[in-house]
Amino acid sequence: MLVTVKKSQKSSRGRAPRIRVPNSERALFTINGAHFVGVLKRLSLSGGSAVLAKGPIAYGTMGDIALNTVYGKVTGHVEFLQTGADGVPLAQAFRFLAMEDESTRRFAKAAEEMVREGYSDAPVEKQSALSAPASESLGRLLQSVRSLAATIVASREKN
Repeated sequence: MLVTVKKSQKSSRGRAPRIRVPNSERALFTINGAHFVGVLKRLSLSGGSAVLAKGPIAYGTMGDIALNTVYGKVTGHVEFLQTGADGVPLAQAFRFLAMEDESTRRFAKAAEEMVREGYSDAPVEKQSALSAPASESLGRLLQSVRSLAATIVASREKN
């Protein structure tokens, strides 16, 4: 059964945590039968962002997404939004429009797992950079370097 992804009610906690996607995970996007790959940058229960191999897609374009999680394949319908998501010029935001029940369950479990593993942007209880595990600090540094490299590449392409 296909269900529409509903925006959650505003709570005292604010929006759902955004998750940094580790390991350059890929998703398959489809628009009008044409398939292309995107490297996922961020995800949340309502959408995410990806650097698309095809380049920017027009704002408002509808398509499909398929991605693999440790809990199985997740598929859904998406709408492409603005580029420059998360401060990365080549990243394009998208939002989930609809997802089948099983995909919704799998995606929610995978997102919960990534939050538990520390990939969430949600504030951590007063944890300093010095008390963070070395792998997490290194991961943040690597993400910053990748974002900087994407910005430099984008500025060179404009010139």
